[in-house]
Amino acid sequence: MGKEERNIYTIQKDESIGEVKIADEVVASIAAFAAMEVEGVASLGGMTKEIMGKLGMKSPARGVKVEVLEGIVTVTLTMNVLYGYGLVEICSKVQEKVKSAIENMTGLEVADVNIHIASVDMENEKGK
Repeated sequence: MGKEERNIYTIQKDESIGEVKIADEVVASIAAFAAMEVEGVASLGGMTKEIMGKLGMKSPARGVKVEVLEGIVTVTLTMNVLYGYGLVEICSKVQEKVKSAIENMTGLEVADVNIHIASVDMENEKGK
C-alpha cells in the first residue's frame, strides 16, 4: 500500500522573496495542540496530553481532519472529554481556540470547527 497523499497549500507568495507553503498535517497539528490546551479535553482520537508530550510531533493530529479549499479551512475534531465538564462550554472554547490558533499562525481563514464527542472519560473526572 502506498503512502497517503499530502496536501500542501501556499499561504504566502511574494515574487521578490519567494513563497511559503504548508502541509495539511501542520494545520491539523496546530488544531490538535490548541484543542488539547482547553481544560476538560481528555484526548483527541485516543491521544492524551501525556502521550502527545512523550511523542512530540510524531502523531499530534490524530483525531483531527483538515480540509483546505481556496484558503478556507474546515476542521473536524474527534475528542474525548472529562466527566464533570459542560460539553457545550468545552466545545465552544475548543472551537474558539482552534480557529484563533490556525488563523494567527497560518493566515488561513477558518470557516468551521466541527466537533465529534467520542466518549466521556470517567477515570480522570473533574476534581480528581
